[in-house]
Amino acid sequence: MQTLILMVVCFIAYIIAYNTYGKFLARKIFNLRTDASVPSSELKDGIDYVPTKKPIIFGHHFTSIAGTGPIVGPAIGIIWGWLPAILWVTIGCILMGAVHDLGALVVSLRNEGKSIADIADRYINRRARFIFFAIVFLALLIVIAIFGVIIAVVFARFPSSVLAVWLQIPIAMTLGFMIYKKNANILLATTIAVACMYITIWLGSIYKFTMPEISSIPPTGVWTIILLIYAFVASTLPVTTLLQPRDYINAWQLFIMMALLVVSAAAVSFTKGLPLVAPVVNLSPAGAPPMLPFLFITIACGAVSGFHSLVASGTSSKQVEKEPDALFVGYGSMLTEGALAVLVIACVAAGIGLAYTTSDGNVLTGVSAWQQHYSSWSGAEGLGAKITAVIVGAANMMDSIGIPQVVGFALMGVFISSFAGTTLDTATRIQRYIIGELATSIKLPKLANRYIATAFAVITAAALAFATGADGKGAMKLWPLFGAVNQLLAALALLVTTMYLKSKGGAKLLFTFIPCLIMLTLTIWGTVYKLKDFIQAKNHLLTVMGSIMLVLAVWMIAETVMLLFTRKSTTASA
Repeated sequence: MQTLILMVVCFIAYIIAYNTYGKFLARKIFNLRTDASVPSSELKDGIDYVPTKKPIIFGHHFTSIAGTGPIVGPAIGIIWGWLPAILWVTIGCILMGAVHDLGALVVSLRNEGKSIADIADRYINRRARFIFFAIVFLALLIVIAIFGVIIAVVFARFPSSVLAVWLQIPIAMTLGFMIYKKNANILLATTIAVACMYITIWLGSIYKFTMPEISSIPPTGVWTIILLIYAFVASTLPVTTLLQPRDYINAWQLFIMMALLVVSAAAVSFTKGLPLVAPVVNLSPAGAPPMLPFLFITIACGAVSGFHSLVASGTSSKQVEKEPDALFVGYGSMLTEGALAVLVIACVAAGIGLAYTTSDGNVLTGVSAWQQHYSSWSGAEGLGAKITAVIVGAANMMDSIGIPQVVGFALMGVFISSFAGTTLDTATRIQRYIIGELATSIKLPKLANRYIATAFAVITAAALAFATGADGKGAMKLWPLFGAVNQLLAALALLVTTMYLKSKGGAKLLFTFIPCLIMLTLTIWGTVYKLKDFIQAKNHLLTVMGSIMLVLAVWMIAETVMLLFTRKSTTASA
């Protein structure tokens, strides 16, 4: 019952926040207007700029920002205790993450749907813009390269998910065709598409597929090549052909999964109690870095994540039909992701305690089960360990409502790999936008071509993925930097939004400046801490890359401070 009460309190907090703070930001701070022009109509091209109904763009935006982030982050952040994790994904999401997402979306809506990096030129200066571009390019490069491996790992662990994930593509394309070409009823078409999706999950449980080694290339390498080719195709197609409808039906998959977890939690609570077996606070886990600042870097999606600003100002701002929709799409999506993070915390803090099978076949329950999995930082930190903790906890909970564990494993396997796929799709498309904007600014129009820009994005990601061998895991070398880079992006996106609000006058900028200041402090603190570790370990690659990121961040902050000082001086002189 303890877990269920905690979940309900968090969900109520999100609902209240949307209807109070969210609407206040929309009306009073950003002044969203129904009659305002939007890029999707002004620049409509049928490829990237497409006016889209609010529920559909919500589904696309939500699945794009969610990915596997709100799953893997809380699954490891719980090692510091359930209370710090739950407070961060609730309070942080309401006051920082949702504000960040809404702000990035609105600023892009009012600047021709351009990326937040490109917009930095207008509200800070040209140098800040190029600094932002460099950070964004590196972040997306890592994401595109790494997510091929993530999906490959999930496919290897859950071969029943392979068929279902790939069959989502024709289902999504048919849905997009029926809605946009045949004017089909959205509700009916959605119902049929989602039903077909679950039929493919059933088929996948029967026809399992395991990728073999091909021409001395390990399965992970083969999957990485296939997925990067797919990402190229998906990124160059019109957004309504594949990306948007696939994200939309995946959103329904997520809503159904969240509903199943809520019902399961309630059922277990009334029968077994479902106590929280994770510690309330655990300040010194074995081998873990300090909770402050690393909790706030480890748990990004679900609280605040810089990748969201790239989605908001990348694909979503080009599809929002009316300005007021930004509240539902930007602020609402982030709160929904926070709710997902709460459910993940419930799985790894309570669900795992129902039953946990060790490597030697013993079944543990309660606190012993949690301690077995989270005995040390190194034991819980790996990708496989993160995924395992969530899937075991979720399957245990769903077993209470009559869904066998084997089916629960299949559902969760498809769920995680599908969302990793949406992240890969969206990240590649956004990288294409980033390359195109930069190419236009430096007068290289050929590089801005969508096919050439996408090829450049995919080839550079492939070069990173295969830099260390044929297994496609080269991006793992830079992965320890990604958490800090991602949160640095969040801070810088809040910085650009703050400068936008400053241009409007008044004290409105405080609503983004305070979160910006907090994120800058935590991220720079964490980056310096990690740099010390890299230097001590003589990891020259991460030391150099981390130092470059830190210098770029400090440089951009300095540019903004100088701009503020100059403007104040100018105003005083006048």
